[in-house]
Amino acid sequence: MDVLIVDGYNIIGAWPELKALRDKDLASARYELVEKMAEYQAYAGYEVVVVFDAHYVPGIEKKVDNHKIEIVYTKENETADERIEKLAKERKHVRNQVYVATSDYTEQRTIFAQGALRKSARELYIETKNIEKEIQKEVESQNQLHYKPKIPIKKEVLDVFEKWRRGEK
Repeated sequence: MDVLIVDGYNIIGAWPELKALRDKDLASARYELVEKMAEYQAYAGYEVVVVFDAHYVPGIEKKVDNHKIEIVYTKENETADERIEKLAKERKHVRNQVYVATSDYTEQRTIFAQGALRKSARELYIETKNIEKEIQKEVESQNQLHYKPKIPIKKEVLDVFEKWRRGEK
């Protein structure tokens, strides 16, 4: 399985809607990024790890699993870049490819040396927007499908059954 390691605050600072949200409420921006990455993970099938620097969330190192996504808050004196490099090295395997989502050029060069590939913040943004459009198309096509029963039933009766099914009177 391919792995996507996301430099959380770098992505938040690069995506317009998350950057605007960050300026009002950093916790909400983190939550929104995790939600978008959960959607990305479900659609693309990647294992996703989001890494946040500890200097924004003081305290001890913490790992959280949310929506099948691993969220890592680094140790107090550890940068996200250091943790990302460790994770890229740990997760690199013959059977999977590691991608790191960051626009930090220095970090990109370091992870290239470890055999990981990069996704810029812009590339990941475009991918997530395309995924959102694809999901919307699938939802719309599902909504347009009409169930056709094998037993012919009048529309009025079907409407009554539908009301019962929905618990309406």
